[in-house]
Amino acid sequence: MDVLGSVIMKRRLAMVATLAALLLLLPVVSPVSALDEPDRLFTVGERALADRFYPVARRTLERFVAQFPSDARQPRALLMLGKARLALNDPESALEALRRAQGDLTASGEVQDVKFWQAEALFRLKRFGEARDFYDEIVRTDAAGPLAPEALYGFGWSELELGQFETAGTAFRQFLATWAEHRLAADATVQLARALIEGRRFNEALPLLSGFVTKYPGSKRIPEAQYLLGWVKYNNGDPQGGISDLQAFLAANPSHEQAASARQLVAQGLRKYGNRAQLLQSYTMLMQQDPPTAEALSDAAGIANQLSRPKEFDAAWSKLKSDFPEHPLTRQLALDLAKQAFYKQKNWKEASALGQTAAQSNDNAVRAEAWLLVGESELRLERFPQAAKAFEAVGAVSNVDADTRFRALAGLGLARERQKEWKAALTAYQEVVQNTPDTTLRDWARERAAAVKSQIPKSNGAPKQSNGVPKRGEPGKKS
Repeated sequence: MDVLGSVIMKRRLAMVATLAALLLLLPVVSPVSALDEPDRLFTVGERALADRFYPVARRTLERFVAQFPSDARQPRALLMLGKARLALNDPESALEALRRAQGDLTASGEVQDVKFWQAEALFRLKRFGEARDFYDEIVRTDAAGPLAPEALYGFGWSELELGQFETAGTAFRQFLATWAEHRLAADATVQLARALIEGRRFNEALPLLSGFVTKYPGSKRIPEAQYLLGWVKYNNGDPQGGISDLQAFLAANPSHEQAASARQLVAQGLRKYGNRAQLLQSYTMLMQQDPPTAEALSDAAGIANQLSRPKEFDAAWSKLKSDFPEHPLTRQLALDLAKQAFYKQKNWKEASALGQTAAQSNDNAVRAEAWLLVGESELRLERFPQAAKAFEAVGAVSNVDADTRFRALAGLGLARERQKEWKAALTAYQEVVQNTPDTTLRDWARERAAAVKSQIPKSNGAPKQSNGVPKRGEPGKKS
């Protein structure tokens, strides 16, 4: 439609909407006009619904239903009101009107119609089991009726949402076999592919997706089909082909709802299979994603680290912790960096700072390991009160694995020992001796306990000091 035609159409629509609104506002001037009021409201509501002026239809039909409850057209008005409300994205009140209409409708077409729209409202409300039952009833009782295609499609989609992938696939196959030229055929093809993918039947989904653009060249589902095609190839033995398809999808659809997932998959794929130039290209793409996501920035940091590009890594890490300070990926990357600072760089101050960032994670395992690193870093910095506090924080975390728990207890004992809190140190060491499954750590703790125990009766002097908790799997040093 050209610009002039579009303007004319908009003006006509505005005039009709205004006229309908004015009709609603006309005062009742005589007994004769009062007698015409039900007809006027019903007619305006019916025509407004047909012309898709849903707000006008809703207001008019609500007045009709409220003011003329005994009118014989009440069930039909409720059916139309339910449709108008659903079109205005109010499925709860739509369902209420449709249920009121159902008991009094007698014409077979209207009976099926009210069932179908109840199913649609229930689906919108994510009550998929109830929606499925309504759809199924329509298909079973009126398989040749005008609502059967949409009902079968709705049935399949409901089953898909309920995780019944085999049943969903059967429904979509039946739809395509019966109504191959239907306006929903392209949608049913994509939904069938989704059902097959969820059922791990990639080889059956692949031909549906590969031929989708050719079969449905004008479909709005082409971007989704392209994304799924790349995903299937990547996960079904053709990662390079999948990466290429996903990159083409991103180039054509940078703002698609699946774009973020595609970028993440491309980044992961290039990290596994790509060359250096491809990795740098992926890094740039991830960093430029708009809006940014924690997943993209985390992947960008991983690529930069893989390529040994510290400047690019710092850029990704800075943006990740700035834009998504509380995201689980930020906490996990902080823990990884804390480990690197502690074990490789021997930078205890940096390890402690990063560990404290990671320790804010909601993941118990991450939080416990982070506090352990903080404690061990603070020990080496000879900040013993801070070290003790960090080790105690490990003990406050639920479901900590044994290795982390007992290393924290050993570290707590060492921090208390260096503060000359002999009894507290002995308590911690003895618990390690009695309960740790790590024989190396047990032997080390036993030696430290003996050294500390000898100091308790006498307050002067101090046992020979230990430099730290022994490394995992390495023998403890003799005192």
